Amino acid sequence: MSRKHVAVLMGGFSSERPVSLSSGKACAEALEAGGFKVTCIDVARDVSEKLAALKPDVVFNALHGPFGEDGTIQGILEYLEIPYTHSGVLASALAMDKDKAKLVAAAAGIPVAESQVINRFAFPSAHPMKPPYVVKPVREGSSFGVVIVTEDQAHPPQVVSSPEWHYGEDVLVERYVYGRELTCGVMGETALGVTEVVPQGHNFYDYDSKYAAGGSKHVIPAKISPNIYQKIQTLALRAHQAIGCRGVSRSDFRYDDRFSEDGEIIWLEVNTQPGMTPTSLVPEMAGHAGYSFGEFLRWMVEDASCLR
Repeated sequence: MSRKHVAVLMGGFSSERPVSLSSGKACAEALEAGGFKVTCIDVARDVSEKLAALKPDVVFNALHGPFGEDGTIQGILEYLEIPYTHSGVLASALAMDKDKAKLVAAAAGIPVAESQVINRFAFPSAHPMKPPYVVKPVREGSSFGVVIVTEDQAHPPQVVSSPEWHYGEDVLVERYVYGRELTCGVMGETALGVTEVVPQGHNFYDYDSKYAAGGSKHVIPAKISPNIYQKIQTLALRAHQAIGCRGVSRSDFRYDDRFSEDGEIIWLEVNTQPGMTPTSLVPEMAGHAGYSFGEFLRWMVEDASCLR
């Protein structure tokens, strides 16, 4: 019996290309060690032609950012009728749009922070909401372009309307939520463990915290009460289902327990293409649940399909 041929899509042309290359390399090596025939594709504009010629049994999508996780590559794979991992066209596009995803999450009873979308060229000269607040691109990942406006800041951030801004025309202005950074993965229809992310030498879980060695400390299981732990798992699964995710996703939360243990839990976003680097969260969560990295990837390959 011939080995299943898996094409690993990696690289691409979004801001997250370096992360994707690292994810793709780690996945390709583990899949090959697991007995799969693996072909790595550094994604360019001719990816559809390459895939049509290659005819793999499955595509493992290790792309991050626009094109890779916004429904675009998923649409190409649907057209080519090649089974693929992670979420489908609609869920990918919806999750990538932070504002639209929040509307769906709120309608499903998931607590979200107050926010508004503003065109960056019309960004006001006065604060659009009372500080502290967070300004983030509507359609980016890995904390690219995130600006935290503190209470003592006299004016809105000028970088948003400057030529240096390369993260799209619309920005999400969202109430800053104090507290701890919690995150929870979902694998199929099962919530994995809850991890607390503690940035090391950073104000928040930014790009370097996520991907640099030693940039953050991951505490799994998070040291929170069983009640809060279970609540985070329930909300992560609910977000996964409400947005229509498939395969693996990860929801991020803020938990403010400064005044009481119940505190405030706020859902921030769902990531349909969680990182698969050596410092990534979801492989750690799967490991905590008893899956080796190879077993975890095998599950994703076997879960792959079209019409996701």
